[in-house]
Amino acid sequence: MPMSPLQKRASDIVAELTPALSGFHKEIWSYSESAWREYRSVKLYVDALREEGFTVEEGSGDMPTAFHATWGDEGPEIGMYAEYDATPGYCQDVATERRPREGLHQWAPGFTDAHSALGVAALAGAIATKRTLQESGKKGRIHLFGEPAEKVCGSKAVHAAKGYYDTLDAAIAYHPYWHNTALWDITNNLYWSAVFTFQCPENEPWGVPFFESNNVGAHNLVRSPGAIDAMTMMIQTTKVTKENMFPSTGSWTLNEAILGASTATADNLAPRITQIQFSWRSPLIDIQEQILSILKNNARHVAGITNTEVTMRWVTKTRPGLPNHTLTDALYENLSELGAPVFDGKVVEFANELETALGLEPSEQPFLQETMSLVTPQDNDADVRFNLPPWQECTGADDYTEYSWHAPTVRFFTARPFLNQLGIDLWHWANNALNGLPEAIDPCWERGGQTIAATAIQLIEQPELIEAASRRDVLGPGELD
Repeated sequence: MPMSPLQKRASDIVAELTPALSGFHKEIWSYSESAWREYRSVKLYVDALREEGFTVEEGSGDMPTAFHATWGDEGPEIGMYAEYDATPGYCQDVATERRPREGLHQWAPGFTDAHSALGVAALAGAIATKRTLQESGKKGRIHLFGEPAEKVCGSKAVHAAKGYYDTLDAAIAYHPYWHNTALWDITNNLYWSAVFTFQCPENEPWGVPFFESNNVGAHNLVRSPGAIDAMTMMIQTTKVTKENMFPSTGSWTLNEAILGASTATADNLAPRITQIQFSWRSPLIDIQEQILSILKNNARHVAGITNTEVTMRWVTKTRPGLPNHTLTDALYENLSELGAPVFDGKVVEFANELETALGLEPSEQPFLQETMSLVTPQDNDADVRFNLPPWQECTGADDYTEYSWHAPTVRFFTARPFLNQLGIDLWHWANNALNGLPEAIDPCWERGGQTIAATAIQLIEQPELIEAASRRDVLGPGELD
């Protein structure tokens, strides 16, 4: 079914917004703030939305860098969201050499999977939907959420738990990627993350005095192994037990990050505190609980060996995604009419310079073929499923899945350019360099914004579509047809 005049108008408004929002994107890209630290980025969004006439709650869900923007007071309630957190350790300038942005260390944060573009697409989609409704007199309520810390799947579980999604009639989840498609049956995994804190309150571990005189000096006393040993043992113990957590199937993962330690000098005193974060994803709750049980057991034993006390604090727990074929069909029709993003001119020249810098032969068409074409949700699903065991219904991780438990939700992608000769090395510095080049990244988020706006307008124009999507939404993942 071709897009309606209002859908086309919404799409046109996104195109009209692109020159101004290109500068907005460049500013977000230049900030490259990592999870829970996106203070300048969120201010930019809040100011822009208020100027456009949205009502904005800052710090929604008691998260300082989150927001909830609304416009309209009646009609279907459509949810969409912006992300804006960068990836630690991936600072890359727009350059044909591996070089951090000016004034920054190479291991500072930078954008890999282009959350900068994700957020601007949602902003463009929200503004275009709002202006189209204003012009037409149609009734609808837009919810644009600012979702920080996606790299740790941080905010959406909080927004969900605190009821922010409860009134939504439908939600549109978008992400820049290497192809143009939408999810069908295969969605994203459960993702759990927790911080283990080891603290050492007592310097002396065993309570046995080996010397009677203080003249021997503190450096000769037996001390507790302490928090640093606890942290290192926790890492090693978890590595040893990892292969026995669950069979090597289901593409489950377990990763760790050292958050910090209090010891500033290498003195003969017991290190007092260390923190380590573990994050794990899998397609089944039983796997998640098994991994958690082993982590807790490891932590208890390590604490006993090192004379430390251990506590655990949750960062997040997300649910697997629920697919919705009705919304997916509708959105993909809109994406098909709009077409894949087009990358030519300056971006091709820059890509050829990157190829030369990498010692590769410059190519006439330097980008992955999938960036320039559409892939049906069914074909994409079949391609993903080829690498999965038959029982597995989800893979990867993203906290957009929380929306799908509260409203019919569709998840789609538009492509940004990736160098074909780099193959599946998607986060290579040369690919990341393209994130800050307007000619490379603007077509990606513009198409994403147009698809969001066109789909939001369609849902408002066709309440029967929401009704049909809602009927399917209450069924289990295997019962959608």
